[in-house]
Amino acid sequence: MSGLEPVPLPEPEDRGSLRIDHSVVRKVAQRAADQVPGTAAVQRRVAGVGLGTHGTSVKVSGRDNDVDLSVDLALHYPASVRTVVGDVRGRITDEVQNITSYQVRALEVTVSALLPEIQPRVR
Repeated sequence: MSGLEPVPLPEPEDRGSLRIDHSVVRKVAQRAADQVPGTAAVQRRVAGVGLGTHGTSVKVSGRDNDVDLSVDLALHYPASVRTVVGDVRGRITDEVQNITSYQVRALEVTVSALLPEIQPRVR
């Protein structure tokens, strides 16, 4: 033994607090939605010029440990909208809860586009 005694930790209520910003919750929800099979990335264009792609967009509101999410996403066509949206809801709720410990109080999903699966031109 080195003779050093471990320093006891203060009680949990005396250690301070942790606040997770809504921008973190937004990114967790976006990533969760984008990982669900059937969701699609959309081409971003300004004045007809392609600027890459973007996936799901999420707006977060709420207080304390309860959050309300508004999700806008695109789906591949043909896909069962009801099934994919159900999977998205479940995945977002689980991921936000597991990573941030926040409860999703309300989750509004808007499907803004149905995009065809693009087949490669060369086989």
